[in-house]
Amino acid sequence: MPLSEHEQRILQELEESLSAQDPAFVDKVRNETVYRHEGRQLKWGVAGFTLGLVILVACFTTSVLLGFVGVAIMFGSAFVMHRSLRAMGRASWHDLTRSFTEDEASGVGGVEDRIHDARDWFKDRFRRDEP
Repeated sequence: MPLSEHEQRILQELEESLSAQDPAFVDKVRNETVYRHEGRQLKWGVAGFTLGLVILVACFTTSVLLGFVGVAIMFGSAFVMHRSLRAMGRASWHDLTRSFTEDEASGVGGVEDRIHDARDWFKDRFRRDEP
């Protein structure tokens, strides 16, 4: 459902005031993607898992308590990695295959359209005429 002119004007005013008040935040929101954010979380999860493994291997023979701390760090890091991978996996096929030349307003010209066009061409080209 499209916005009315009044709602569009209010939204525009909100955007302009936010841009004037906090341009760094606006820039961060414009440039941040699900993949960038979750990729960063995934890297931290891998680093934490590695740290937990090092603590486990280095300290388990001397202190069982430190070994369990290492296991707890590994468990928490595995949870962060799992959550990040699930969030990245929820992104739609359209987001993954969107071309830079696609007209976002109409959705025409992306990789997905080219795949469907090629598929249709092959179907038409190799269709057998029934006798």
